[in-house]
Amino acid sequence: MAVPSGRHFLQIPGPTNVPDRILRAISSPTIDHRGPEFGRLGRRVLDGLRAVFQTDQPVVIYPSSGTGAWEAALVNVLSPGDRILMFETGHFATLWCEMARTLGLDVDFVPGDWRTGVDPADVEARLTEDTPGTYRAVAVVHNETSTGVTSRVPAIREAIDRAGHPALLLVDTISSLGSIDYRHDEWSVDVTVGGSQKGLMLPPGLGFNAISEKARSASASARLPRSYWDWEAMLASNADGFFPYTPATNLLYGLAEAIDLLLGEGLPQVFARHDRHADATRAAVRQWGLELLATNPEEYSSSVTAVRVPPGCDADDLRAVILDRFDMSLGAGLARLAGRVFRIGHLGSFNDLMLAGALGGVEAGLSAANIPHRSGGVEAALEALVRSDGRSDG
Repeated sequence: MAVPSGRHFLQIPGPTNVPDRILRAISSPTIDHRGPEFGRLGRRVLDGLRAVFQTDQPVVIYPSSGTGAWEAALVNVLSPGDRILMFETGHFATLWCEMARTLGLDVDFVPGDWRTGVDPADVEARLTEDTPGTYRAVAVVHNETSTGVTSRVPAIREAIDRAGHPALLLVDTISSLGSIDYRHDEWSVDVTVGGSQKGLMLPPGLGFNAISEKARSASASARLPRSYWDWEAMLASNADGFFPYTPATNLLYGLAEAIDLLLGEGLPQVFARHDRHADATRAAVRQWGLELLATNPEEYSSSVTAVRVPPGCDADDLRAVILDRFDMSLGAGLARLAGRVFRIGHLGSFNDLMLAGALGGVEAGLSAANIPHRSGGVEAALEALVRSDGRSDG
């Protein structure tokens, strides 16, 4: 098979493309993870992550996928049979629910249409009705990667407070951390879950928990089994920059560079850049005459856009044509959305011209796959980018 020239366009919503600076850092020689040099690296990344999560509280780093970080969030604060409120906002919210049930939790899973986020009014109503306070936690996905819908965490926090309910708030930021504004402390989140392979611009392999004082207090009496995921063992070692078991040293090299890149650009500028690219992508979709999966403009994602194909068309066939003809990978529709949507990732190390190239590949693919559409989507996106202030891109 002929090897394509040029660089592959990886436009799935994670793992994202890894900047050369981070790749070079990851390729550095491995060091003794019990030695003083590693201790300095450990403190550097542990302190830097607090800024990324916008918290003064501890952040735990696991050698794991985001799924592992999900489990850590649950097992550290809950006990068998505890009641938890979760919401069906998409495929990943559903998987987190399945995990909670497997762990022996009593899950109330609120059905959803996969096109809207968590309704804060629903949260408030359900918690207000729970006068005995049987819910131990509320768990939501901030940015649902499968749908391109972002739930309004500040409004959810306000709903919990209005209900006067003591439930912990657990939030998945796997596809929003480092790309969409997220404030662990200001929004009074108890456990924030993150992963390395999306907005942080790293390969998969690191999972994160940012932990409030309330969550750490709850952990003292939680009875779900935990060993590898135990926060206290991690926090005790982390005090000096070390870990209780072998860490992913080379990924931590890359994490240090990723933190420097994000903070060097400035988080407000990072978020503004992602907002611009999302707005431009949606301008292209509208010009093509296609439909966004997300229906509420307040909940449009700035890291991924899910696009519905017209009736009678197959999104997976379109993706296959684009991969074969233009060497670009788009995200598939997952579970109930299989074949009905394709997803354009626009997060991580990404700029205006990369977006233009990605949207050019989509538009060419729509024509090559005979998907009914209007031309001019790329031009609409470029006009949107020019109208906005691109100086925040750095």
